[in-house]
This record gives sequence, C-alpha cells and structure tokens, in this order.
Amino acid sequence: MSMHQPKPFEALNIAVLTVSDTRNEDTDTSGLSLKENATEAGHHVVDKKIIKDDLFHIRAVVSDWIHRSDVQVVLITGGTGFTQRDSTPDAVMPLIMTDVPGFGELFRQVSYTEIGTSTVQSRAFAGIANGTLIACMPGSTNACRTAWNSILKEQLDASHRPCNFVEHLRPADNDASVSSTCGTRN
Repeated sequence: MSMHQPKPFEALNIAVLTVSDTRNEDTDTSGLSLKENATEAGHHVVDKKIIKDDLFHIRAVVSDWIHRSDVQVVLITGGTGFTQRDSTPDAVMPLIMTDVPGFGELFRQVSYTEIGTSTVQSRAFAGIANGTLIACMPGSTNACRTAWNSILKEQLDASHRPCNFVEHLRPADNDASVSSTCGTRN
C-alpha cells in the first residue's frame, strides 16, 4: 500500500544536450523546447550544450554529466536516426547500466499517431547510468515535445503514481530543493 501513497513533486537537476552538425543557440529549437518544458515543470536545467554529431564527443559529454553529482537527468535530442552521421545510440548505449526499453517503445507508439510508419526510423531510447536517467530522442522539435508531454513530464514527477523514474535516481548533492530521499542509488 505504501508504494501508492502520493509523494510531493521534487525538482530534478537536468542537463540538455543537442547533437547536431547544423544547429547553434539561435536555431536549436529542440534543445530549447526541452529546457523550457523542464523549467516550466519546476525542474532545474543545470547545463545545456550543443555539439557536433561525433561519437566520442557525445560520449565524453554524457560521461561527464553522469559522473557529476548535480546532474540527475540527461535529455539528448538528435542523432537517433539511420544516417551515417547519427551516432547518439552508438555513443550512449555503452554507458547505460540499466536499459529502459519501454521508453523507446512508448515513444514510437505515441509518435505513430503523429507521423505514421516513419516512427520506425527513430532509435529513441533511455537508460540509467550511475543513478542518472538518460533519455535520447530525435532531433525534431515536435519529437521532443511528444517525448516530454507523453512520457517525460509524468515520469520525472515524483508524485506520479504508481511509479516514476525519480525513485531510481540518485539525490543531487548540491541542490537543497531536491530531497535526499528522492531515490535510491543503483
């Protein structure tokens, strides 16, 4: 019974990464959408970067974030397609300790209603590494909105029942607004 009792909302520390060979701060509508949605939901965006689609650069940035004690969630947009330059899954998957297959499955199911069978060309996925959730989604702004509104908004809310990702995340070490009881270490 106790697992279904309501818990209060807890602001999480989120880092946003845009993987793109063409976008910059002025044209990064996808990263901006994720940042704005997270902030509007009450979370803290502690870092935001735009980097070229390069396997080792992606891996280095994500490795740094999952090592940092002030990052609990990493949201990545871009590089999840099938072109030769799309390397986000190849860069990030080796870092994942616990796969969350339902994220990609649900993302493709929801986006099917928006873009039809083209959704099969998305390699959206998520996983947990060092108590940090990593969610990777396509680079389109609409895809980021779909992922946020249909999955992430509820799953990053400790009050969402019967379960959510917050209970699997490590507490942030340097943010007083995040309770030290917000999750367990993996």
